Amino acid sequence: MPVQPSNDTRPAATGRPAYSQSLPCEAESAIRARRLVRAACTAWGLADLADAGALIVSELVANIVAHSGSHCLRVTVSRPGPRWVRVAVIDKSRTYPVRRTPGAEDENGRGLAIVEAISARWGTDGLPWGKRVWAELRAPHEEK
Repeated sequence: MPVQPSNDTRPAATGRPAYSQSLPCEAESAIRARRLVRAACTAWGLADLADAGALIVSELVANIVAHSGSHCLRVTVSRPGPRWVRVAVIDKSRTYPVRRTPGAEDENGRGLAIVEAISARWGTDGLPWGKRVWAELRAPHEEK
């Protein structure tokens, strides 16, 4: 059975296909964020990007929960092109994430390395009141 967005999920007013949802800044919000990403990818016929998108949003939410000090966050999933999906998490902290190189025994610090490894590209946009951390996935060409 396909996963459906919850009632508080809204389409974005950006002129391109997108979904967004505000969530509390807590670890449990990663579950709802993954559902949103999976539902959007499935709705757009890009289900092959759903697992990678869900992993990316989990890592971005975890980073914000651990480091932002925000009370809430906003997840957006947009489709900037026919074969592209952009996953973003927005918070009110102006501190940009830093990709670390953890040691073999470190339990944390791999999130942005994972995002970098599985996305086509990623980055951070400064906003007047915080930041947006995003990653883009690209569906492969279909062979005919």
